[in-house]
Amino acid sequence: MALMSSVISPQKKYLFLPVLIVALTMLTQHASAQKKTKIKLINAGELIGKTIDKAEMNIFVRDVAFKHDSTYLYCDSAILNPAQNNLHAYGNVHIFVSDTLNLYSDVLFYEGDKRMATMTGHVKLVDNDATLTTDRLIYDRIIKVAYYTTGGKIVNEKNVLTSRQGYYHTESKDLFFKENVVFDNEEYHMVSDSMRYNTNTEIVHITGATTITGEDEMLYAEAGWYDSRLDKARLKEHPHIWYNEQYLSGDSIYYDKNAGIGEAFGNVLIKDTLQDMIITGHYADYRKGKGYAYATDSACAILIDVADSLYLHADTLLLTFDTLQGPETLFAFYHTKFYKTSIQGMCDSLVYSFSDSTILMNGLPVLWTQDNQLTADRIKIFSSNQQVDSMQMINSAFIISVDEYGEDQYNQIKGRDMTGYFENNELYRIDVFGNSQTIYFVREEDGALIGINQAVAGNMTIRVGERNVTDIYYYDKPDAHLIPEAQFPKQELKLKNFNWLGQHRPLNKNDIFIWRTDTPALKH
Repeated sequence: MALMSSVISPQKKYLFLPVLIVALTMLTQHASAQKKTKIKLINAGELIGKTIDKAEMNIFVRDVAFKHDSTYLYCDSAILNPAQNNLHAYGNVHIFVSDTLNLYSDVLFYEGDKRMATMTGHVKLVDNDATLTTDRLIYDRIIKVAYYTTGGKIVNEKNVLTSRQGYYHTESKDLFFKENVVFDNEEYHMVSDSMRYNTNTEIVHITGATTITGEDEMLYAEAGWYDSRLDKARLKEHPHIWYNEQYLSGDSIYYDKNAGIGEAFGNVLIKDTLQDMIITGHYADYRKGKGYAYATDSACAILIDVADSLYLHADTLLLTFDTLQGPETLFAFYHTKFYKTSIQGMCDSLVYSFSDSTILMNGLPVLWTQDNQLTADRIKIFSSNQQVDSMQMINSAFIISVDEYGEDQYNQIKGRDMTGYFENNELYRIDVFGNSQTIYFVREEDGALIGINQAVAGNMTIRVGERNVTDIYYYDKPDAHLIPEAQFPKQELKLKNFNWLGQHRPLNKNDIFIWRTDTPALKH
């Protein structure tokens, strides 16, 4: 005979755990309940004795009351079977367990030896913390658990819970819910396939796929807890939160609605659908009330473009929001590096403004576009429609490109400030302002070197075509010389403060996480 086995997933095991605990507890405590006591009549308006199927039956009517141990049972009429020590009760059934626990129904079947009550018709369980209503309820006096399997409703202060199945531990005040679970209060509408709730603490323990919907946010998790008094939650197992246009996910999320805090830990993702932007990392702190969110630990921002997305990394990424919770400014702090197919860069810190699509690079900024390296004290990039329009290089501006035919030979443009203009993300014009200098290798079409152009002027305009300098215009006291290579002093082939940083250029989106410190100028 073939052996058959089945595998239950960890999540399914967790979902069935409350039921398993109840079953094991019932078996253990029933086995230990050896003492049997008789159901005793306290009061009845009339007694009718009958023999039914050779069994002696007592029928009681009007103001009927019984006692079993410390529990009292009231009803309009009842049939007591003394031999089997059980009772059928009808009409206005009331079980008084204690001052804090009472049960009501239309019909009751009570088994005295098992201390088990099966109640049907307008069933209601009332204690100090909650009221449970259902059409059929079983209450086990030994383990002090009431449960239903045909649908029920729990009302606890401002919280209302409904489910197909429910188990209520009347002493610990723990409720276990399964199937079509709905939790409602003034702040949230919660839907789940299973959960645990405590009427004392008013804390919901999430044990299955759960969606929590508020006025401005939607939360999802498959494990964790939600404190309905404090409006705080710890979400685990595929958790995420939607705030209008913003989406936050991670391995786990801590959420405080009143403080407007959402903290995400591990494999964090922040997405803004309005600006088509994603931020990833391993820790994020979202402060809705204060209008900002930041990410650290391998933080990366992706400005999505179908043709050419920009990938930006820094030690810390800080995103601020406007009054409508739309992204306003993105700040990148320390070891900042970005990659886009058409342009790459690195600096100490960076500021991106969503309102006008400008990027401000500070702290040893370096920019690479086509074959050019651009540096200055500050660089400001202007964009529209996901393409660079122009840029400003402020103070100590320097452009370097490798001469494609020579070894260790560089074309150089230097000045106080520069403005570069782009078309289709390619540099086509550069205006140089103040103390302009150039060193440029002039070649024939076949690459043969004609000479080296060395020039100084107050200002310059440089035209670029097909990634090569085509024209240079000198203004304000120009001094230009075309010098044969053999006559050009080698010590002057590089302008003052020349610093080639091509080894740091990110060649793909993964390179933005690499920060080399073998260049002294880039150490922090």
